[in-house]
Amino acid sequence: MTIPMNFIYGREEHNLHWKYIPQPYFRRKFKVRSGLVAASLTIGALGYYEVHLNGENITRGELASYRANPDHYIYFDYYDITDTLKKGDNILASVLGNGMQNTVVKIWGGWNFPWRSSAALSFNIELKYSDGTVERVISDENTLWADSPITFNDYYFGEHYDARLEQPGWDTLDFDDSSWQKANPRLPTRGEARICEAPPVLKYEERKPVSITEYKGGYIYDFGLNGAGLTRLHINGTPGQKVTTKHFEVMVDGAPYYDNICYKGCERMQEDEYICAGGEATHMPKFTYHGFRYVYVTGITPEQATPELLTYVVMHSDVPMRGSFKCDNETINKIQEMTVRSDLSNLIHIPTDSPHRERNGWTADAALSAEQMLFNLTPEKLWKEWIRNVYRSMNGDGMIPGIIPTADWGYEDFNGPCWDCVLVYIPYYAYMYRGDIDMLRESAAPLMRYIHYLYSIIREDELIEAPGGLGDWAQVGRPSGRAFKTPVVVTDSILSVDIADKAAQIFDVLGMSEQAEFARGLIKRLLKGIKFNLIDHEKGMIVGNTQTSQALALYYGIVEGEEKQKVLDHLLELIEKDNEHFNVGVIGGRVLFRVLCDNGYADLAFKMIVRPDFPSYGNLVERGATTLWEFFDPVGGKIDSLNHHFWGHISAFFYQYFAGIRVNPNFTDISNVDIKPVFAEGLNHVTAEHELLQGKLSVEIAREGECGTITITCPDSVHGEIKLPSGWCFEDGADTTPLKSGSYKFVK
Repeated sequence: MTIPMNFIYGREEHNLHWKYIPQPYFRRKFKVRSGLVAASLTIGALGYYEVHLNGENITRGELASYRANPDHYIYFDYYDITDTLKKGDNILASVLGNGMQNTVVKIWGGWNFPWRSSAALSFNIELKYSDGTVERVISDENTLWADSPITFNDYYFGEHYDARLEQPGWDTLDFDDSSWQKANPRLPTRGEARICEAPPVLKYEERKPVSITEYKGGYIYDFGLNGAGLTRLHINGTPGQKVTTKHFEVMVDGAPYYDNICYKGCERMQEDEYICAGGEATHMPKFTYHGFRYVYVTGITPEQATPELLTYVVMHSDVPMRGSFKCDNETINKIQEMTVRSDLSNLIHIPTDSPHRERNGWTADAALSAEQMLFNLTPEKLWKEWIRNVYRSMNGDGMIPGIIPTADWGYEDFNGPCWDCVLVYIPYYAYMYRGDIDMLRESAAPLMRYIHYLYSIIREDELIEAPGGLGDWAQVGRPSGRAFKTPVVVTDSILSVDIADKAAQIFDVLGMSEQAEFARGLIKRLLKGIKFNLIDHEKGMIVGNTQTSQALALYYGIVEGEEKQKVLDHLLELIEKDNEHFNVGVIGGRVLFRVLCDNGYADLAFKMIVRPDFPSYGNLVERGATTLWEFFDPVGGKIDSLNHHFWGHISAFFYQYFAGIRVNPNFTDISNVDIKPVFAEGLNHVTAEHELLQGKLSVEIAREGECGTITITCPDSVHGEIKLPSGWCFEDGADTTPLKSGSYKFVK
């Protein structure tokens, strides 16, 4: 499909910190004659748009269209409008938001984006008639514009709306637009036009406050759960009354806490303003969203401070649930709930890191959460669009930035193999769990470029340490500055082995044997360097002497045989030294509990997860968290993001180990599913469901003492085996049986 790009704008000025520019309305009248058989609308914005046709809002979702670097891709949405049009005059109307096109945020390169300008609109209406003729109506100087009541809009800061400036009926045919101006044509854009294939952002849930507390001339609304979305205001106000709502995550010492969401120069993050026209009104911002549990509202009277004043409207991309996990341990259940809530909060078009402070597409966050999102949700279409942007962001060397989309921020810093692994993890797991061969094919060329890049930075000692690269982020105890307890050369070198290994498997599936051999050549060099430089073979100690370094070497097959046992023994010594607490960052955290369970220490892994004291997941539950935090910090410690999903890899661990669900374990057969649970003391009843490509799989495990039952329902088209942990057997004495629906008793 050819997508005409005829961008138009209203005001030429764009937002500055000291000067706010209102958002534009657009109107375009057009005629439809007799014999119409089909009609379509293709529309996109440099920024965000909302589109109305004959007075009806037909926009496919919130924050349309897709968020991207407009020098790479410019996204359009396609609408079939055949049944919405009428014979004679019709009116297309739209209002714009700034999005990434025009932000006043200074950090992450936002204020210096090379494409920065006022928001702009492009549309193409195609009318097909029974006589074979086709007519087109496009965005041009025949489109009219005027200022809207949105007096300020910023993707991060929030939105200001002055209801006194409303123009009732602005989107209807009989509205008097004689005072409106002709739109201005914009210079050609650099990006490639694309129809957005990602799912829309939708409104999913409404929450009422659980408490309202008076505070310093205003009121704090507590909605009980952290999340992402907007507040809808319903007020009977007086003319000129200004209501301000500030959104935040946590109270500290009885006061709103903003430091974890406001960087220097961003003091007004997540703040909306509404000026009343007088009388009863309902309003919700259009072109921003917030991450929050609490709202501090000022400018209202005591009589207006009712539960009906504010409603929390939860928003996220359309990624329906695919799985569920429950057990007889409420701490585990809470962690599972927190993971899903954190995931949904961070799926707004792209996989973000947090829904409040950054909303950036951090690469490692998406990579670390890949499996758990596939177990719980349906993220593939969202991933597919975003990963194209990841590939497009590669520079001439094959390097990608730490966040996507971006302009030029994060290439020389805040990236490296531990973050870049998203290049292979997203297509790899999409194929493993969903058989998505198309995503594999799209990944092949970028993966080869990246393997070339890794070859180019491998050192003489056959190790990799990317300049400025990130390592085991969010380490318990927070080393000062950018220091990592586990040296970056360890995490970069071992993760590069994993990247090359997964790339080789992808090339095998695609029949690209020479490319697979090229990737495996890198593995051989890295293993040589790691074994010679990073391992104390006598002590079984990996350089860094951390839980992360030990667990990575075990999980990724760096050590074998007797040496593997030495490395495991030293890991156990480190855990004992830490009083059976985990002491890792997100890179080590993803593999630590798997390593313990794979080697017969499921009881220890379970204890480390659920214990109520710091640091642990159980400690987050104990302290009332409703979403996962970026850092495990003690009471009284520094507060950062309280809604991060990358620690949610623990949910995939629940499915894979406590419920035993292993989908396509050899990466060669999507119809192969094994059930291989581990049993942990204190965990006796587990139920899990997961929608496989072939249909629903459900597993229920119930243990009591030295006997139990495992009940499975699975599609007939899947095959595999049910394997019990060491020391347990089925009634026939075997520890393994073919996978089929049924109920199986087992004993110790």
